Amino acid sequence: MAGKFARSWGLMKASAAVLRSDKALLAFPLLSGLCSLVVAASFLVPVALAAIASDGGRFDAHRWSPVTWLVMFAFYLVQYFVIVFFNTALAGCALRHLRGEPTRLSDGLALARSRWASILGYALIAATVGLILRALQERLGLLGRLVVGLLGLAWTVATFLVVPVLASQDVGPVDAVKRSVELLKRTWGENLIGNVGLGAASGLITLLAMLLGALLIGGAVALHSLPALVTAVVVVVVALVLLSLVQASLQGIYAAALYRYAEGGEAGAGFEPALLQGAFRAKK
Repeated sequence: MAGKFARSWGLMKASAAVLRSDKALLAFPLLSGLCSLVVAASFLVPVALAAIASDGGRFDAHRWSPVTWLVMFAFYLVQYFVIVFFNTALAGCALRHLRGEPTRLSDGLALARSRWASILGYALIAATVGLILRALQERLGLLGRLVVGLLGLAWTVATFLVVPVLASQDVGPVDAVKRSVELLKRTWGENLIGNVGLGAASGLITLLAMLLGALLIGGAVALHSLPALVTAVVVVVVALVLLSLVQASLQGIYAAALYRYAEGGEAGAGFEPALLQGAFRAKK
């Protein structure tokens, strides 16, 4: 197990090296975040109105009307489409970088546009699964919620490579999910451990940034200076946004590298073959 964590950490460091050499990859999670905010804002009013009409102002999923559930499903669908669209663009550019080819923002967006039908189909699947899990969590007790949480984790792990599959193969959403599951069987545990390692590292850095930000804002408050306080808040917000963009980019690069080696046995620029060879052993 310790070897797996060490190997996954090495893969993440290699992903960070790719990001340092191609900082334009940060644009994709930035665009995704901005579009997601627009989608959330556009759905906020109708969802609130539907919830108020169905239960007198309380957001209680036990008594949501069919209209409320329909609006929620539409929100899930559009939100997933936006996220998967830009993640596919990121994976496409990451794969080009790993092949030693030049990458441009327009290339990634063009690739994602060419896969829009498959992306929409997968967004439909993901929205359905997400809404079902959400509904189950709202209706079950603590133990049931834990079980549903584990089911959600299993779905996340099983579909971890769907995006690079969509970026590299002109396949439908169902086939993309099947291919991701097939690759998972060959890389059992590596996707999960890598994500845990990436999430833990990002969480620790974010926590440290928040602590430093709190000290910075506290110092500005102690100075009783409004300009200093505004500056401190802006610096903290920008830093946290940048951290989230880096985390999203690293996850996309990490998935692309794992997929590339699993599919074709090639490590790609910046990744040592020996490091990836140990990550892909057939399950016995």
